[in-house]
Amino acid sequence: MAPVAAAANEDTTAETPSPANVAAPTPEKPPTPIVPPRPVRGALAVLQVLDKVTAETLRFEVPVGGRVRYKTLLIEVKVCETRGVGDPLPKPSAYLDVTSDPHITVREALSDRKQVFKGWMFANAPGVHALQHPTYDLWLITCGAGPTPPAAAN
Repeated sequence: MAPVAAAANEDTTAETPSPANVAAPTPEKPPTPIVPPRPVRGALAVLQVLDKVTAETLRFEVPVGGRVRYKTLLIEVKVCETRGVGDPLPKPSAYLDVTSDPHITVREALSDRKQVFKGWMFANAPGVHALQHPTYDLWLITCGAGPTPPAAAN
């Protein structure tokens, strides 16, 4: 069988647009990255300590950059910040330096003391970076803006 010839008035070539007639695709702008809000730094950390021998607990405030002594522990807060301040569950965290020595005073040099903890503590996950001490437990409660005013006497 012989091939069938195309009719003279039919165009057998498909019309391909020339590059000049085709609009170049517009480059899409990349989506704006979602940047989490910066953490809010507090002026103090609210900590709680437990003496495992006497079952005594104490909640206290430590100013950022300050030191507090609890029995043989000397607790220094370097930073206290909270992420998600407007959220229903904010995430406070603090960078602490805790040393132990039965004969320490707050004003002594830190060189002769035994460091028992140095790092971040998280209020929402107290077991993640916990103080490993045979006598004491220490955990972060929250970060605060300033010292709590004394309660009004009635």
